[in-house]
Amino acid sequence: MSSLGYAVRMSLKIALLGLLDAKGPASGYDLAKAFESSISNAWQAGHTQIYPELVKMAADGLVAVESEGARNRKIYAITPEGARLVRSWLIEHQPTAAMRSEVALQAFLLPLLDREDAIEVVLRLRRQFSERLAGLECRPVVKASGFGRYALRLGIAQGRAALDWADDTLAELREAGRDGEGSPAETGPRPPEAGLGASEAGPGTSAAEGE
Repeated sequence: MSSLGYAVRMSLKIALLGLLDAKGPASGYDLAKAFESSISNAWQAGHTQIYPELVKMAADGLVAVESEGARNRKIYAITPEGARLVRSWLIEHQPTAAMRSEVALQAFLLPLLDREDAIEVVLRLRRQFSERLAGLECRPVVKASGFGRYALRLGIAQGRAALDWADDTLAELREAGRDGEGSPAETGPRPPEAGLGASEAGPGTSAAEGE
């Protein structure tokens, strides 16, 4: 497995263990729903990734099947070994700075487009940023002791920074157009800051959403 593939699988494992540690025993379905409602802005995963990973973690002693219901629905609980792994990862692991961001790549390649096309691309990205930010800002206020509040705050800050980048870039493109320049190549709008586009596992900022 490549180093990137290992990092992706390790991060999914830690995310699942962290959710089980924070929220208590859950099924694969419950965990998939928790991803959608809380941590999807930091890490995205669907049923087809979550279920096999739970089986592997059970074989490794990181989770245990607490009960089994109808249609083979298993309820998983974190084990002491799993809890130790999460704590060790949080304290000792240096998160990778490597990014695979389609947003940043489009920003980098904007000078290849005519000015009007470049403006349309940035407008589309701005709508995407705005919708994501609105989704974060409308979440219920997380209590001071609530799980996920720091990540929610980070996600909102990154979303606002992404909007600022889009507005600055649009202003630059439009101003250059008034000056009679035919292509954005001369001005070279800056790509958004790291963490504002898709992360290694999917789109969005690098911060987790709050509950």
